[in-house]
Amino acid sequence: MNGMGLYEERNTWVHRSDPVTKLFYGITVSAIPYILPYMGVAAFFLCLNILLLVLAKVFRKILPILFLSFFLMLSIVIVHGIFHPDNRTPLFSAGGIHFYREGLSLAALLIIRLLNMICGFGVVILTTKPDLLVNGLVQTGLSPRIGYVIHSVFRIIPQMVATVNKIKDAQRARGVETEGNLLTRAKALFPLLVPVIMSSLIATKERTMALELRGFGSKGKRTFLKEYEEGRYSHQARWFFLLLLLGSAVWRVLA
Repeated sequence: MNGMGLYEERNTWVHRSDPVTKLFYGITVSAIPYILPYMGVAAFFLCLNILLLVLAKVFRKILPILFLSFFLMLSIVIVHGIFHPDNRTPLFSAGGIHFYREGLSLAALLIIRLLNMICGFGVVILTTKPDLLVNGLVQTGLSPRIGYVIHSVFRIIPQMVATVNKIKDAQRARGVETEGNLLTRAKALFPLLVPVIMSSLIATKERTMALELRGFGSKGKRTFLKEYEEGRYSHQARWFFLLLLLGSAVWRVLA
């Protein structure tokens, strides 16, 4: 992880691909499995995303994010496997609790959709410099305010992690125990949480002042330090993704 956010510098064709087109790709492959509720569709796009992550040499970087979603996936299995209203066919029992085929089938579909969405946007986030993406979006007509929001989303996780690590180091230097068993960690939560919130509020105020000083709210014509150059076949690729989305929606309506 570097100062630009979650972006990982690699010399691959995925990294060199047009950033705006990659965003279109991420949205398309994440949305289609929700439009077409078929296991095969979700599994296909998940495999495609994993292949792109491997080719981009960033697959290992997505693993911590997948790990963080483990408890969400576990809750999906428990809730749907036991309590889904369409449950009819018992599949197995654990501790006297029955899990049903219908609920587990739905849970499997939801989990693959979730993994596909994480990996799909992982292709975008891990292989795209936020500055290039936002610059391209703004120069193609997106509002600079929306562009700034997108840029902030890319940077918020690394910034929060860096802030938490700095505060933890400062608290340790003052003799506060931040490591150990669950009780010790719980006691250290409040002394850690308050500085994180205050730091975030101060950083937000400073960022707002800096943006205004740089003319962020100006109504005049904007100029750019680096002009956005659309990649080869990017225009055609975006139309392909849009047509793919539209075709999926039409298929869902007519099916």
